[in-house]
Amino acid sequence: MRQIDMTPLYRATVGFDRFAELVDRVTSADTAGQSGYPPFNIEKTEEDQYRISIAAAGFTESDLNIEVRENALHVTAKKPEDTEGKTYLHRGIAARSFEKRFQLADHVRVVSASLVNGMLDIELKREVPEALKPRRIEISGPNTLDAKAVEAKAA
Repeated sequence: MRQIDMTPLYRATVGFDRFAELVDRVTSADTAGQSGYPPFNIEKTEEDQYRISIAAAGFTESDLNIEVRENALHVTAKKPEDTEGKTYLHRGIAARSFEKRFQLADHVRVVSASLVNGMLDIELKREVPEALKPRRIEISGPNTLDAKAVEAKAA
C-alpha cells in the first residue's frame, strides 16, 4: 500500500490541497486499476512542450474522442463490434474500446492532435500568463527618493 503523509505539506504551505488530491488520485487503487491498453508514451519535446503518443492501431478519427475537462485530458475510443460474417482462427489485434485520463498541470493546454499510421499524437504546451511570470522589482533607496522629490519641486 502506498500512503503518503501530507501533514508536513499542510503545515508549511497554503493552497496546495489540490496537489495533495492529485497525489492521492494517482496512488489510489482507482487509477492503478486502469489497464495498460493501449500503450502510450509521454514525451517532453521542448522546455514547455509535451507530446502524448497513444498506439491506436485500427481506430479512425471518428472512433476517437479527445476532451479536456477540469485540468484532465480524456481520450476515449469506441469501436463498434464488426464480427458479422468473420470467423477468426486467432485474434491478436486488440481493437477494443478504451479510455485514458491524463491530469494536466495548470496552464497546460492541448495544441493539436493527429492520427498517423495508427499513432495518436496529442501536442501540449504550457503557457504561463504574463501576470504569473517573474518580474524584476526595482529597489528604491534614500537617494532615489530625494531625486524624485527634487524633480517634483523643480517642475
